[in-house]
Amino acid sequence: MTHPLIDRLESGLGWPRLTTRAAADAFAGAPGAHCLFVPGDPARNLETADAAVILPELRTAFRNAFDCAIVDDAIEAELREAHRALKAPAFLFFRDGRFLGDIQKIRDWDDYLSRTAHILSLAET
Repeated sequence: MTHPLIDRLESGLGWPRLTTRAAADAFAGAPGAHCLFVPGDPARNLETADAAVILPELRTAFRNAFDCAIVDDAIEAELREAHRALKAPAFLFFRDGRFLGDIQKIRDWDDYLSRTAHILSLAET
């Protein structure tokens, strides 16, 4: 099931929807920093819609330092398990194919800023 705010990320912002593990690996493995948005089930998790609004704002706050994609339901469980991101919604961060870290569930804005800055700084080491 999709949500209009998640659909907007795809249709309005042009974020790809990753439907296979190979597509997710290719996206995360491209040069640069990337965030995979694991939305969870919007019908059961009211935080999903909030995360769909927060992530574009977070990307803007970091001056587009990372690109984003939506993880489709078809591979969501596999990716969450592979990266130990067991709670949704989640943002999974990568650089050049290397998993850097995640932010799970809804947080305070300052927490998003500090966690994202920390995760992206790991990419520079």
